[in-house]
Amino acid sequence: MSTPSPAERYARATSAQRHPETAAFAAMQRFTLDPFQIEGCESLEEGRSVLVAAPTGAGKTIVGEFAIHLAMTTPRDKAFYTTPMKALSNQKFRELVEVYGAENVGLLTGDTNINGNARIVVMTTEVLRNMLYASSSALRDLRFVVMDEVHYLADRFRGAVWEEVIIHLPADVRLVSLSATVSNAEEFGDWLDTVRGDTDIIVSETRPVPLEQHVLVRGDLLPLFDDRAGVATAQVNQELMRIRSANGRTFEQNRQAMQNRRSDGQHRRPHKGGQRPLRPAAARRAERIDRPEVIDLLARANLLPAIFFIFSRAGCDGAVQQVRRSGLRLTTAPERREIRELVEEHTRALPEEDLAALGFWEWRENLERGVAAHHAGLLPAFKEIVEELFRRKLVKVVFATETLALGINMPARTVVLEKLEKFNGEARVAITSGEYTQITGRAGRRGIDVEGHAVVQWTEGMDPQAVAALASRRTYPLNSSFRPTYNMAVNLIDQFGRSRAREILESSFAQFQADRAVVGLARQVKAAEESLAGYAAAMTCDRGDFAEYAEIRGSLSDLEKLNRKDATAPRAVRDARQRELQSLRRRMQRHPAHSCPDREQHARWAERHRKLKRQVDKMRSQIEARTGTVARVFDRVVEVLTELDYVRVEEDGTTVLTAAGRTMRRIYGERDLLVAESIRTGIWDRLDAPSLAALVCALVYEPRRDEAGAGERGLPRGAFRVALSETEALWQRLDDLEQDHRLPGSEPPAIGLSQAMYSWARGSLLDRVLLEADMAAGDFVRWAKQTIDLLDQLSLVADAPLASTARTALDAVRRGIVAYTAV
Repeated sequence: MSTPSPAERYARATSAQRHPETAAFAAMQRFTLDPFQIEGCESLEEGRSVLVAAPTGAGKTIVGEFAIHLAMTTPRDKAFYTTPMKALSNQKFRELVEVYGAENVGLLTGDTNINGNARIVVMTTEVLRNMLYASSSALRDLRFVVMDEVHYLADRFRGAVWEEVIIHLPADVRLVSLSATVSNAEEFGDWLDTVRGDTDIIVSETRPVPLEQHVLVRGDLLPLFDDRAGVATAQVNQELMRIRSANGRTFEQNRQAMQNRRSDGQHRRPHKGGQRPLRPAAARRAERIDRPEVIDLLARANLLPAIFFIFSRAGCDGAVQQVRRSGLRLTTAPERREIRELVEEHTRALPEEDLAALGFWEWRENLERGVAAHHAGLLPAFKEIVEELFRRKLVKVVFATETLALGINMPARTVVLEKLEKFNGEARVAITSGEYTQITGRAGRRGIDVEGHAVVQWTEGMDPQAVAALASRRTYPLNSSFRPTYNMAVNLIDQFGRSRAREILESSFAQFQADRAVVGLARQVKAAEESLAGYAAAMTCDRGDFAEYAEIRGSLSDLEKLNRKDATAPRAVRDARQRELQSLRRRMQRHPAHSCPDREQHARWAERHRKLKRQVDKMRSQIEARTGTVARVFDRVVEVLTELDYVRVEEDGTTVLTAAGRTMRRIYGERDLLVAESIRTGIWDRLDAPSLAALVCALVYEPRRDEAGAGERGLPRGAFRVALSETEALWQRLDDLEQDHRLPGSEPPAIGLSQAMYSWARGSLLDRVLLEADMAAGDFVRWAKQTIDLLDQLSLVADAPLASTARTALDAVRRGIVAYTAV
């Protein structure tokens, strides 16, 4: 590192005097803070909120940790750290406990409650939203809220929660918003400044560890770009373009010519200085090589640890088995002993019969080889072990789905993408530049690696230009997914009244974006209206009203096109059209403007006027539709609540909650209205605990798109069948009501997992339950925890006997692997 100049030393000293806490905090870190980190810390020290948008792995969380540091320099101030996922919350909790001690740090994730009144509390965003609506006493002395991964605000299902929190936090709470690099950070920052007050926008495009991009073509790692001066201006490696060729013939010719010859198999470290000499394209095979060979290549090039992104759970598990069958072992004997000790320590609390059902011993043996899978179907306890072993450099290769890219602290030296497309539930689609950025952002460990490496495996038909475009575009837009819910409506009305609630919703990011779009549209309309006036002047005719004449001509032209296009229409329809065509032709020929010698010149201007007028009318409709959209949806939600007697309009015009509305304030989730109505009508009161768990599971479970509809065979009989039938009928009535009020409605209850949840709540062994569920253990645990969350809500808001049954059912579900947590 170069010695700072006297001017630089003076600037640092001056800054340290103005920002003593930032200077003290920076001195505590293991590495020198980057300029964007210092800028964020200084803004917080000056009392402002911040939005920090930076690449994955750039160290955004340092700014959030500084907010916690500031809170802890005072006698009483609190700081909350929110994350979108329980796994991230657990990870952050452990990190903060190491710094501040267990007595000062708490964790709230719905199914885990540790030291919730601590001065530092890590929580999922939903927990904070619920605390705000409940006016929790834990909010007293709250000074900072860190919202990690705030770009989750765009999530279709959960994104609204982020906006609710941002809008409802007390005005004196400083907000630290940490986001991946988004293309509209300034727009989001402007909204934050509008709703939260002084907010500084800090954007960094720099990765602390540079990322090298490669394409793996048989046994060669070729640079994706020729020019290493910068990805944004770099040229695609011409060797890759020759391999592909303009129409793919060269690649095919290469494959045919070399199909009986073997590559020399030499493993090379990626070239450091642009393009290195290579064997001619015609002398190599370009098809992919087996995973063990790829791993061996990376190991020889000193590019491990690596994460292979496969986009398929089955693909991840199959990749581990492929490596296992190859006999490849990446660990030493001491490392294997350390792996076994850590695994035994973390799984000691799990019953042996559950471990057998989970294929534990084979899984552990794979870990001892240094390889593992990581996906949502894996038991959470197993995922945590994989993450810990990877961070300790004991597991060298992880095959993962893209969920691993979402903020979990598992940086690697190399990231490998086997394909650049994934199945989205309906079709195979190309990954977006945002997804590519998130995934490759895992590569390069700060303080360990000088550079990270992204490797894309060659596939037949690959276009290097398309890969380069993915690698060059670093940003993606952040768009609001906010929409009012029934629970949100009753909470807002209860706290602020209906009129003020509408104003609050109009301050959402969703409406902010819509209004900005309206401004742009209005500008376009204004410009178009000037053009329309010019067109109108140009088509003025001294013989008559040419606009009227042009309208007749336009109608005639449209009808002629329709007649040609719809030649198979019934005879009566075609006859009616012919009569209308004849009428329009007579009107056109009789019009005074028809005899104008400049008629066709006027007509050209008239046609331009007509087309532009249609565009203007369309834009005006868009403006009308977007203005006040969120408030209009809120009004429809309140209409449904009024019709069902959750809210009531008093004689003076004010809207108040009924007893049922006060109950709904504490019912959260997609099914808030259905749950509230089920409680009020008492249709679940006769259920026993396992049956209630099975029914609640049907409300939270979301079947896969390719999952066949489950019948009622195997489900408990008697009271359960009656309650299920009544719940489905109630859902249908509510769905009809929502459709009547132009609301989207919801999906019907899904009973595909209910039988397995019933068995689990009755104490059945894990292997039988997983067989009935026909799903991976991690998926079952996830749905079980969501079932627990709704049962917990019922135990708090329902009256006896439902409340006590819900508590019993909750305890019956929360056992074994469902109850396990590594925290």
